[in-house]
Amino acid sequence: MGREQIIGVILAAGKGTRMQPFSEKYPKPLLPICNKPIIQYQLEHIKSVGINEVIIVIGHLGYEITRYFGDGADLGMKIQYIEQEETLGIAHALGKLEPHINSPFLLFLGDIFFITTDLSAMIRIFLDEEASGVLAIKTEDDPEAIKRNFAVRLDESDRVTRVIEKPRYVTNKIKGCGLYLFDQHIFDAIRRTPRTAMRDEYEITDSIQILVEDGYPVRVAEVVEDDINVSYPQDLLVCSMKELIVLGKENLVGEGCSIPPEARIDRSVIGDHAVVVNPISITDSVIFPGTVVSSAEDLQNIIITPNTFIDCRILGCGTEQSAP
Repeated sequence: MGREQIIGVILAAGKGTRMQPFSEKYPKPLLPICNKPIIQYQLEHIKSVGINEVIIVIGHLGYEITRYFGDGADLGMKIQYIEQEETLGIAHALGKLEPHINSPFLLFLGDIFFITTDLSAMIRIFLDEEASGVLAIKTEDDPEAIKRNFAVRLDESDRVTRVIEKPRYVTNKIKGCGLYLFDQHIFDAIRRTPRTAMRDEYEITDSIQILVEDGYPVRVAEVVEDDINVSYPQDLLVCSMKELIVLGKENLVGEGCSIPPEARIDRSVIGDHAVVVNPISITDSVIFPGTVVSSAEDLQNIIITPNTFIDCRILGCGTEQSAP
């Protein structure tokens, strides 16, 4: 088996209720980071390791994703869309895909922004170790970050022995990320995965644990430099600031924008065809495409869409006002 037989899978069906007011108009995977949808970064990651065939699982406003990417030809990829009617957890979504997948697959969760390094290491480990699964991990010094994700325990040969969803007690610094490589054995594990009491869902971590206990080798690859679960509006601002650093840019201004020459733009992202009416200062902010910014006051730590103004300095963020 070679890497040419591996396909990509992106789970992009969630509604993202905590992303209000964005989730009313945007499927979360289409929200822009540095003027590019979250899910497009994932598609580009998948393509970078030589995978050109992808299945995207869609749900809330999924037609917007299909309209944006079409059949994937513009990206040099082949995209198939499958709609998920119920969202009962990652394992549940994957179980519905079994009739459509006949090969190993690289799995991304569509609402996480990843900054990766040598992603192809996952495939090398998968092939060289004849593994049934490879988990992308990150060495994490912040125990709270591990508690929000899942912990991974290894034996002396770096083989996974235990995965713990949202652990209360953290015993090491290995954090699992929402990026996986599996072979077909994961589907046998998914069929035996119970619905959990914690979130009343079918957790992929439970499926992985079943895979491990069945004796199939599951390995890890430390390929994630940073991963941000885009759960709240302010997360878009955080991701955009991080991506500006990756790009080596102070600012990013899209095509067809109208901005007074006296305006000052610092550490900010301006979307295509945005209009800034007054010569103000915009700092540490994100302006969505097509937005008209008529404010006469300087802006800092702000996200503005054509319909929404969000002040990310406000604790809890998400206060919706009329766009300035």
